Amino acid sequence: MSASSSLPLNASHWGAFRAEVDGGRLRRILPFEHDPRPSRMTEVWPEMLDHPLRVAQPVARKGWLRGDKGAARGEDSYVALDWDEALDLAAAEIGRIRESHGNAALFGGSYGWSSAGRIHHARTLVRRFFGAIGGHVDQETNYSYGAAMAFVPRIVGRDMIGASLTSAASIREHCDIFLAFGGLPLKNWEIQSGGVGEHRYDSFMAGVTGRVRTVNISPCREDIEEKFGVDWLPVRPNTDAALIMALTQVVLAAGKADTAFLATHVNDAQPYLDYLTGKSDGTPKTPEWAAAITGIPAGTIRDLGRALPGKRVMVSLNWSLQRARHGEQPYWAAIALACVLGQVGLPGGGFAFGYGSSNAMGNPEYRTPLYGLPSIPNATGLSIPCARVADMLLTPGAEYRYDGETRVYPEVKLVYWAGGNPFHHHQDLNRLREAFRRPETVIVNEGYWTATARHADIVFPATVTLERDDIGGASRDRYLLAMQKLVAPHAGARDDYDIFAALAERLGNGATFTEGRGSQEWLGWAWDKISATLAARGVNVPSYEEFRAQGYLAMPEPQETYVMLSDFRADPVAHPLSTPSGRIELFSARAAAEPGQPGHPVWLDPEEWLGRATDQAPLHLLTPQPKRRLHGQMDFSSYSRAGKIQDRELLQINPADAAARGIRDGDALRVFNDRGACFAVARIDPGVMAGVVLLPTGATYDPDGMTDRSSNPNVLTRDIGTSELGQGCAAQSCLVQVARHVGPLPPLRVTAPPLIQEKEA
Repeated sequence: MSASSSLPLNASHWGAFRAEVDGGRLRRILPFEHDPRPSRMTEVWPEMLDHPLRVAQPVARKGWLRGDKGAARGEDSYVALDWDEALDLAAAEIGRIRESHGNAALFGGSYGWSSAGRIHHARTLVRRFFGAIGGHVDQETNYSYGAAMAFVPRIVGRDMIGASLTSAASIREHCDIFLAFGGLPLKNWEIQSGGVGEHRYDSFMAGVTGRVRTVNISPCREDIEEKFGVDWLPVRPNTDAALIMALTQVVLAAGKADTAFLATHVNDAQPYLDYLTGKSDGTPKTPEWAAAITGIPAGTIRDLGRALPGKRVMVSLNWSLQRARHGEQPYWAAIALACVLGQVGLPGGGFAFGYGSSNAMGNPEYRTPLYGLPSIPNATGLSIPCARVADMLLTPGAEYRYDGETRVYPEVKLVYWAGGNPFHHHQDLNRLREAFRRPETVIVNEGYWTATARHADIVFPATVTLERDDIGGASRDRYLLAMQKLVAPHAGARDDYDIFAALAERLGNGATFTEGRGSQEWLGWAWDKISATLAARGVNVPSYEEFRAQGYLAMPEPQETYVMLSDFRADPVAHPLSTPSGRIELFSARAAAEPGQPGHPVWLDPEEWLGRATDQAPLHLLTPQPKRRLHGQMDFSSYSRAGKIQDRELLQINPADAAARGIRDGDALRVFNDRGACFAVARIDPGVMAGVVLLPTGATYDPDGMTDRSSNPNVLTRDIGTSELGQGCAAQSCLVQVARHVGPLPPLRVTAPPLIQEKEA
């Protein structure tokens, strides 16, 4: 046992950790003793607990107090309030909107990443609060894999995105060829919603390299580290569907399709097969056809396609591929390739969406039980796709298509956001900024002065994970984590639970929200649920006090190696899918009802890609997750800033593209298109294919007109849904220009809080 194992434990989305606390102050972070590759991001906590950007007290925007309903949001100063005054103001405003316009005028926004703990999970608390007071406009799906989340269940009838995937052990033992579309980036293994007990990148890579032929199909070589000895197949962004179709066509042309599997497990494959052969549209989807789209030589495509039949093949797609225009199509095409090869449900084979997108993908099926507060039904029944919030605020009453339905955007008068930062996640931030100025009131719970907090009328200071007790973990991770309160809340910060309980009480719905419990009582309730679930599996469960003293509870290793869809493979009649046919839908009548969709996978022009590059916007911008923070969290920590130059992100650019613009390594850059501009610093990288640049997300938005003084690439991305099928985020379909910036970079304003004045007597 290590010396640190007696220290209290806490956890974040980037890892569990032990903590040295002395005199009520956090002195040092130590890795969780069972984590083979702990993230360095945990080290930032001592400096971030009392960082100057912490929200220290409740405040209200000065202009809002004087009657301005939004024109100055994002540029105004604030007035300090005491807690009772701020809660009274917020409750009165929520009550006024509810009485005047109904609960359909209230919008509750959250992305849930503010805490790995389940009791203090902000998205659950937002929904429970509004459920308690009569409902609201909710969000559904997410930014990470929203298009697939809405669409893939139509095709395979199950959650194949956030659920367990075929285990790495099965791949190691049985797979011959692992096609890694989007790669398997190390940085994504740092993160897992709910908390990380074990970072398993090294063990996963050991299972998919070596004997297994792994192909990194990505515009960026480092999407799988070179040390693993994989093949790199550079592909133009947004063209993976065309490549997958050509590989499938090669298998068909060779007479190697698994016709028996198609006959027994697939609903009406023929329309798609006719599309691939050109029978339906006169254009065979040959390697020559795909070469003109993807930039990959036809011979290379043909050789890879011919290598697949007779081998155990895993067709793996990263989540990033569906964050693009028509992002549903590469996922559907991948399912089809696995079906034509007859690989679905076989050990080490089939298709998978998410390897390389988050830690624990490919772990054994631990089924680690976790419980948050129970939901209260949303009486309005209203929700919008997560990535369509600006559309809702800017175009109330407008019709839109989603998930096979025609819906209407409600007219929202009040936005309440907690546990998320849409000015990180959303696209076309100048448009979002305009949208955030439309509601009459914006309220935010936040621990730091994010761009979202700076666009609020009332800001409540919220605690962070080290300032409260909780239970963390993830269903695919082996460890339940006792998140122990380490320090007192910063300044005037309160837990989200307590904030919502106080508001619900003022609105006459306190008992509905709390059920007579404080957060500590809810923790006991959750542990009772966890204990009962584990006891039913024959697991000896300690008391809650013993669990907290240990800091964790390890799940037993599953007896079976998990293979996704193995039950359906073995007997599609006894284990049908929840699709209309009970089979995999390579033809979907529901999809065919949508405009421009023939009902099977199809190549569709993504509108902003290298096939449509112009002199004004000749480069395809990709916006990967950052290496030194989670989304935008901890952007101004010393660890995050150490990965920047002049407080700007590094933009990766191919040597030929840099030379054509007179750019040298380390030069300051301006990145721009018709939607906006931001700044970066050049990192010349031959591992990025020509015509493509990469700028990570998460820099704090610092607007100056249409320009972001910082490096937030979402000032450049297009705010449009993936399609009317999924309405997901389409950030990866974006063309830009890059030029050297001459002169000093503009000073950042977001490194300090906004001006806060004491209230006048």
